[in-house]
Amino acid sequence: MRLVIGRYMAAAALAALSFSPALRAQDFKIGSRPVQVHGFASQGYLYSNQNNYLTMYTSHGSPAFTEGSLNLSMPVTDKFRIAAQGYDRKMGSIDDFRPSLDFAYGDFKVARWLGFRGGKVKTVMGLYNDTQDMAFLYPWALLPQGVYPTDLRTTFIAHTGGDVYGRVSLKKAGKLEYTFYGGLRSYDDREGYYAYTQSLSLKITSISGRIIGGDLRWLPVNGLTLGVSRADLTQDRAVSSAIGTITQSTKMNRPWVGYADYARGKWGASFEYRDMNDIKTIRIPLGTPKDQDKSTKPWFASASYRATPKLQLGVYHSSVTVTAPANPKDTASNHIYDEVGSARYDINRFWDVKAEGHFIEGYGDTLQAQGFYSNYNPQGLKPRTNLLMLRATFKF
Repeated sequence: MRLVIGRYMAAAALAALSFSPALRAQDFKIGSRPVQVHGFASQGYLYSNQNNYLTMYTSHGSPAFTEGSLNLSMPVTDKFRIAAQGYDRKMGSIDDFRPSLDFAYGDFKVARWLGFRGGKVKTVMGLYNDTQDMAFLYPWALLPQGVYPTDLRTTFIAHTGGDVYGRVSLKKAGKLEYTFYGGLRSYDDREGYYAYTQSLSLKITSISGRIIGGDLRWLPVNGLTLGVSRADLTQDRAVSSAIGTITQSTKMNRPWVGYADYARGKWGASFEYRDMNDIKTIRIPLGTPKDQDKSTKPWFASASYRATPKLQLGVYHSSVTVTAPANPKDTASNHIYDEVGSARYDINRFWDVKAEGHFIEGYGDTLQAQGFYSNYNPQGLKPRTNLLMLRATFKF
């Protein structure tokens, strides 16, 4: 056990050290143009009382939560900027320290009210979707998993396509920010869709999809943000099985999101609700096509308080309900409720540590990727899980 913990801690330390030269050189220039370099390295440890979580053997204590990123951005002209971010992670059997490209795009800003981005671009949806790779911004060790499932991170964080965005002044009514986007969805064969398919002794042979959507957020006064997002998603998936190839296609997947965020002085509060309308059509060899309802209704509410300049405390309630679980008689499979308490301590401007307790009721539908996987819980899933997470992060 000590060797396993030591290996992951060494990996995190090596990642942090590898970022140090960038830290000292983040103001270098190419010609007359400044290049900004930022990044982070993070190591977590999770321990649960019974159910294993996120493909880690957390019931025995697991340090298999290591991640890091490095991003660069440069203004090519006064109106055109380029940016890219590489990302690496190991979380149980999800991801395997194989680097990936989070985003890489060009951004042309015509005016404050109109801009264009193209390439692999972060998807603006809800409060945190486009910033979920920046754990150092929040008091939480894990964002609310009902709304921002870390095992599906790659699938939702970015799309390959383009955005139109801008900010419009409403004078005394504040400001209105908008983003409209479209492109291809991202999938990674080391993440949640593949993990839960493997738990059913199946194998994904192909998967693809597109996204079209938009986000509007109103800032009526300092510290207050009110917003709504809407998207239209597709997913086409082929799965090999003992009876041949099973295909799945989207009949309808149109999530909408409403959210609010307020910060004043030492206090902060957030709320987000999603209605994930998701109907899939399943086709099996020699069978009649059948629709499956994969819809969920996740939401969270949170509050935080900065007790001292270095200590921040927070709580949140995360909830996800499953519209049509595969086994309706299993009352723990139609929801996941997560009560969370967290403490963050900023050692200095580069390092922070977090301690977080999760008190989870339910485990959601085992035919969907929602953190609990049946093949990592061979003795059967229990209806309640208590989880402790410790996390240390180096950022610059």
